[in-house]
Amino acid sequence: MVLFDTNVILRYILRDNLAMTEKIKRQLSIEIGYVPIEVIAEVVYVLSKVYKVERNIISQIITDITNTDKIRIIDTNVVQHALEVFASSSLDFVDCLLVGYAKEKQYFVFTFDKKLQKYL
Repeated sequence: MVLFDTNVILRYILRDNLAMTEKIKRQLSIEIGYVPIEVIAEVVYVLSKVYKVERNIISQIITDITNTDKIRIIDTNVVQHALEVFASSSLDFVDCLLVGYAKEKQYFVFTFDKKLQKYL
């Protein structure tokens, strides 16, 4: 199993470094790349804070990644639910992930955050 880190996913999305993009393509021709939720959280943060990408566009970009057959996001359902909340709310992405865990895995989220409680 090969795990992709944040920089690999960002290069894959942005395609801003041809040499790195080619290396990613070669790796994906060999085997599927897996992306942990922590990496998705960091990608969302970088896209929103550094690149100033709108929330709904970030949600679509990550959703598109989940629809490829060469990259798999670990706990895709949790991430997908989090992306839906992220695109339509002002919650930060980590809170959206907590909503995803609550809805998709029936986890109880103990929080004092009133805004988060509204979505739980």
